[in-house]
Amino acid sequence: MNTSASNLIDQPWIPVAWVKGQSGPPEVGLRDLFVHARDIRTLLVPEAPAHSALLRLLYALTARITALDEAGPGSWGDRREQVREQGLPQRSIDLPHGRKAGIEGYFGQWSHRFDLFDGDRPWLQDPRLPDQCDRNNTAGVHKLVMSRAVGNNHSWFEHWSHDNPVPLDLSQSALALLTWHYWGDPGGLSRRAVGQVRSHYAKASPLRAALSYHPQCDNLLLTLLAGLTPPDGGVSRHTDLCPWEREDLPDPLKPMPEPQGPCSRLTACSQHALCLIPAPDGEHTADAYITWAYDAERIRPEDDYLIWDITKDGKTSPRLARSSRSLWRDIDALLLKQLDDAHPVQPKVMDHAFDVSEYLRVRALGFEQDASQAANHQYVDSVTPVLLSRVEEDAPSSERPVRQLRELG
Repeated sequence: MNTSASNLIDQPWIPVAWVKGQSGPPEVGLRDLFVHARDIRTLLVPEAPAHSALLRLLYALTARITALDEAGPGSWGDRREQVREQGLPQRSIDLPHGRKAGIEGYFGQWSHRFDLFDGDRPWLQDPRLPDQCDRNNTAGVHKLVMSRAVGNNHSWFEHWSHDNPVPLDLSQSALALLTWHYWGDPGGLSRRAVGQVRSHYAKASPLRAALSYHPQCDNLLLTLLAGLTPPDGGVSRHTDLCPWEREDLPDPLKPMPEPQGPCSRLTACSQHALCLIPAPDGEHTADAYITWAYDAERIRPEDDYLIWDITKDGKTSPRLARSSRSLWRDIDALLLKQLDDAHPVQPKVMDHAFDVSEYLRVRALGFEQDASQAANHQYVDSVTPVLLSRVEEDAPSSERPVRQLRELG
């Protein structure tokens, strides 16, 4: 069992709030988060993009732990309902071809891939970067943390000195890493040399400038189950891989591998490669490399947590985050199925979330950014009141007043 100071399974790094009547530490590791998911009310991640990125990671881990990463055997919905009633399985469960489910089984099998500063395969990082990038031109911790000012940019929350950079603790490091993978800047970063290719240009991360919608229930167990979408019948956990489950590191000179199912869509679509440099104590991040991951055309995969607007030419684009735009403007797109080709396509997750909880909230998490330039403006974090259940399925006449309510507002 890996118990190093930078192991994300057992070391506390995820800030949480406990349900009324329960108590626990302010931060937990991944194991304790899943063991106590029913007693945890919500995540307490203050930065909206980090919160959204962490939820996507936890959805993928929930699917693996519950074996809901494949459509069968039996009804996927019935199996999810069983988990809702009985809780997440803690003991190890043997699956075909040597895979394991259950909290102990999954984390026991992959514990060596969840160390943030592992020398061979650090979690969600590329250990080749120190040899492929200029060691005298690293990104620095201020660039790694998007809420810190870099260069001549304005400070957001505090003033930082480039002459005296403050190292990041485990929680700050992991959340900053996740934020870059999902919301990272396009444009010039560290120069990376691979074979005959020498470039410093990175493409925008998959959620760049988007607004992400997540079902929210009374406790974290229900929230994570409501956030799952059923995989297609042909999805296999042996090909639908998360980055830490791959045997080899990806080839940066080839296109990003096409996602093969929900888990790879949730965790393996980053356009950035990062490598954190640990401080001497092995618990803090002192520096970082940030550069491009693939020297090929950007792939923007489907995402089950975005509202997709229909442009005049019939193409789809994700609804962008706007700090000046109130969330009630999206209520009809969250509640009502698409009526025709001109109306927005609701997040796919909303088709299945109400099966977990009849009444739930929707949390909108986003980052108002320039989609094509390295300009970040403001976080967006808003929660709806408890939504009505899917009344339009039983009462189709409710569609018009719900839409009219938003239009009048």
